[in-house]
Amino acid sequence: MYPTVAEVLALPVIRHGGPRVAAGSAGLDRRVRWAHVAEPADIARLLRGGELVLTTGIALPDDDAALTRYVDELAEVGVAGLIVELVRHWHETLPDALVTAAERHGLPLVTLSRETRYVAVTETVNGLIVDAQVAELRAAEQVHQTFTALTVSGAEPAAVLREVARITEQPVVLETLAHQVIAYDAAGTDPAELLADWVRRSRTTRLGERTGYHADAGWLVTIVGARGHDWGRLVIVSAEQPPHRHVVVAERAASALAVYQLLAREGDSLERQAHRAVLVELLASPTPPAELVARAAALGVPLTGRQLVGAAIRPRIGAHTHTGQRASLQPALRELAEVTALAARRAKVSALVAVTEAADAASTPDASVRALLSLSEDADADAVADRLATEIHQARGTVPAVIAAGTTVTGAGEAGRSLTEAAHVAAAVEPADTGEESRGVHRLADVRLRGLLHLLAEDERVAAFATRELGALLERDAAAGSRLVQALRHFCAHGGNKTAAAAAAHTSRTAYYQQLARIEQVLGVPLEDPESMLSLHAALLAYDIRRARGDESQKR
Repeated sequence: MYPTVAEVLALPVIRHGGPRVAAGSAGLDRRVRWAHVAEPADIARLLRGGELVLTTGIALPDDDAALTRYVDELAEVGVAGLIVELVRHWHETLPDALVTAAERHGLPLVTLSRETRYVAVTETVNGLIVDAQVAELRAAEQVHQTFTALTVSGAEPAAVLREVARITEQPVVLETLAHQVIAYDAAGTDPAELLADWVRRSRTTRLGERTGYHADAGWLVTIVGARGHDWGRLVIVSAEQPPHRHVVVAERAASALAVYQLLAREGDSLERQAHRAVLVELLASPTPPAELVARAAALGVPLTGRQLVGAAIRPRIGAHTHTGQRASLQPALRELAEVTALAARRAKVSALVAVTEAADAASTPDASVRALLSLSEDADADAVADRLATEIHQARGTVPAVIAAGTTVTGAGEAGRSLTEAAHVAAAVEPADTGEESRGVHRLADVRLRGLLHLLAEDERVAAFATRELGALLERDAAAGSRLVQALRHFCAHGGNKTAAAAAAHTSRTAYYQQLARIEQVLGVPLEDPESMLSLHAALLAYDIRRARGDESQKR
């Protein structure tokens, strides 16, 4: 808002006087708050700081001690500079005491070799300052209107940060109090460079006030929070001391973000949203860009030089669940995500954790929470996954869960594969395997044939196989109202043991044997034949998986 001493010296009204910097050139970047003509030697007591003092020197003493005291007093009140006209009192040069004192304080001391109309100087300089102040007020009003509109509309963090970057023309970052980046706008700069080593740099940048500028880091920082609950920091990266207008922008943006967080309590937290954005890109990018790797690291989850394990945590809500419980699935998933994140912190595991979006249905058959664990190269990945599962099961969440882990990988480009594999394993776990007796981690080796069929469920050849094997039986049940498919399901589930199958079907052995005979008659195959039973069992699994996916699609 205020011009520097150097900018004032470049004005034509000053250049006409032939300005020369006699001392204090290091202070030419000082801001001039006002231009003031003053002749008395004791003028310092009437000043407030930031003034550019103009004098002819006519009233200044020639005594070295008095001249030194004069400069000391000006420097003490913080004047921006001193301009002396070499016409009436001194000619050609200034006293050495005056020059030495000014150099010692870094106070710009400028001489004018020609007579200069100081009234023209003050009119010009002060006019510039007043014009700048008016422009600043208008800009502040525009800032007020912009962020009021964002606050009222409940704008998301990305929109708020976009406005901050547009107004300040500087990169801006929103982080948690744990120094994890949850949103940013690079303002046209390289995001990877902006976020590089962010957590370490942020931890060393501390301020003792809610809003302030950290000169060493080049950061303007303000606390984000509401109602006494602070949860983040907004950082505007600025190599130079930012103008007051940028401070206003930072504080208004922080208020808009705090209001958004209050309004969005029914949805995912900002941290979960940031984690989801990274996970979605990892799933979609065989070769993740450097910017994505930097974003993950800024969230406290490094992807390079680490072991990566995908995990899926699926709520145990079965087909028998009534409509009211199904309607509460999304809140249950959000709760499960927070439970998982808390469990990861307790297990001291770096992890990206987020709720699976419906848009992922093509690769994820069931709604679940996804997590990507980042482990050191010498960690026991299986033991860490088991420890995390124990923490999740011990957490006081209201929804029981199935926990699955994918293959351990070592590159960010393979993270998507591990995540997808974990989701398929979680979806393939049989309902019988999700009781209290099964509280560990399920892996690909545990789901066997069911897991393979889950991976191939969208293949039309598998669907055609199931139709060929079971079509006639399904048509018979539909036409006659019989339950032959269910009887076959019990038979296959118990490995051909008719007695156990009849007990599971709650049917007398005689009636059950009659059902098996009708199945053989309808299908034209002997059930005692191992290959026939294997084919029918595989067809039933494929049929049930596709039907379950169809039900999930209808619910979505």
